[in-house]
Amino acid sequence: MPSMDIVSETDLEEVRNAVDNANREVSTRFDFRGIEASFEWKKPVVTVKAEGDYQLKQLCDMLRSQLTKRNVDAKAMAVGDASATGKNWSQQVTFKEGIEQDVAKKVVKLIKAEKFKVQAAIQGEQVRVTGKKRDDLQAVMQAVRKADLEQSFQFTNFKD
Repeated sequence: MPSMDIVSETDLEEVRNAVDNANREVSTRFDFRGIEASFEWKKPVVTVKAEGDYQLKQLCDMLRSQLTKRNVDAKAMAVGDASATGKNWSQQVTFKEGIEQDVAKKVVKLIKAEKFKVQAAIQGEQVRVTGKKRDDLQAVMQAVRKADLEQSFQFTNFKD
């Protein structure tokens, strides 16, 4: 019987490359001349630093665009609250790994609501989907991609 796993993984090497590219972009941008703004990569957290909260938002957008260029889904990015110390502002950006229990339940509920002829089971931080036909699994993949669950999903272990 065909089966697949629905997982949520982030390639942290690509994230590191995106952070390096974003730091280079900050150093060449006209609107950031003479301003202390940077990205710090400490696996698996990126610390964004700038002189104002508006600049923090710009830096987060720059990071998001660099992630998109490196084929990392921006939905995996979880932006924390901005904090100010003196004239410097900082913000923590983390990356979601694994499917949390409540999100996994939503995925299973979505699959059952669509009435696909498959079985979905939560296994730790992933969801295993099995069915009789390969086409059913591909329909599940499309439905999960279209659903707005605020997390990026990958489909692995696709077996016939």
